[in-house]
Amino acid sequence: MKKALITGVTGQDGSYLAELLLEKGYEVHAIMRRKSVVDYGNVNHIKDKINLINADLTDMASLIRAITISKADEVYNLAAQSFVAASWEQPIATTEINALGVLNLLEAIKKNKPECKIYQASTSEMFGMAQEIPQTEKTQFYPRSPYGVAKLYGHWIVKNYRESYDMYACSGILFNHESERRGKEFVTRKITDAVARIKLGLLDCVELGNMDSKRDWGHAKDYVNAMWLMLQQSNADDYVISTGETRTIREFAEVAFSHIDMKIKWQGSGIDETGIDENSGKTVIKINPKYYRPAEVDLLVGNSQKAEQELGWRREITFSEMVSRMVENDLKLVSAENRANG
Repeated sequence: MKKALITGVTGQDGSYLAELLLEKGYEVHAIMRRKSVVDYGNVNHIKDKINLINADLTDMASLIRAITISKADEVYNLAAQSFVAASWEQPIATTEINALGVLNLLEAIKKNKPECKIYQASTSEMFGMAQEIPQTEKTQFYPRSPYGVAKLYGHWIVKNYRESYDMYACSGILFNHESERRGKEFVTRKITDAVARIKLGLLDCVELGNMDSKRDWGHAKDYVNAMWLMLQQSNADDYVISTGETRTIREFAEVAFSHIDMKIKWQGSGIDETGIDENSGKTVIKINPKYYRPAEVDLLVGNSQKAEQELGWRREITFSEMVSRMVENDLKLVSAENRANG
């Protein structure tokens, strides 16, 4: 039985990965940061099937303990300060976790189980101001946020340890991937949650930022399968994981609202733009400048040909299906919440 250790297990990707590994017969260990109130997040339904270890990426002693306890054959580092907007507000904390945390984990593994295979969650935000379209494994990086800069350090230190110490260490350069388990601080989930509340009469309008930002969106369940495939190869390498399709925030909102039979008509432009429900004439989307980033990433779209050819990876869940799943799930959650509140 293979043993795996996951960091960031309570998040979106960590929970889908834990489910996948359990299905494949792994003994799954997972790192959780100690909190005053225990929160199992997205793994509450499988918490009794995984072995939880208290540790933190910023504390190497705890990481060494986690490696020793788990005896992991594979380590998946998904823990991060993952909200780009917050990285301007907390640049030092973001760097300690997303950059130095990766180094701490690599050192803990190198000293205690160097034969262990390591997966690092890199990100398309490292491309930032994209130097070519689409982006591939060979595209020059140009991060546009403290988050992207910190992640780039993590990406390069993994590559450095692979080449310096012959460790099986690889990175998945994952483009945006969403799901029903996405946190509400992310714009995609903010939209689908708002759609559900507007449908149920609990909200009139949602405020958003730059509607013209373009992203390459897939479903997290497909993307964690790519993580696993990367650690099943003979040699470690880095791979772009993406759909090759680009869509604006505006398009995401239109598809989400169409799921509740609302067709959005746009009026005005820039910060004065509004989204109107064609049937009722009501404003359901407003633009608020506070949601704009200090340095915007305008266009991200990836080419995952290498992963498709070498890993045999394929995206299965379409963009429309992903958005529909998110809206349907939020309709159920908000309905239950409304009933509970009387």
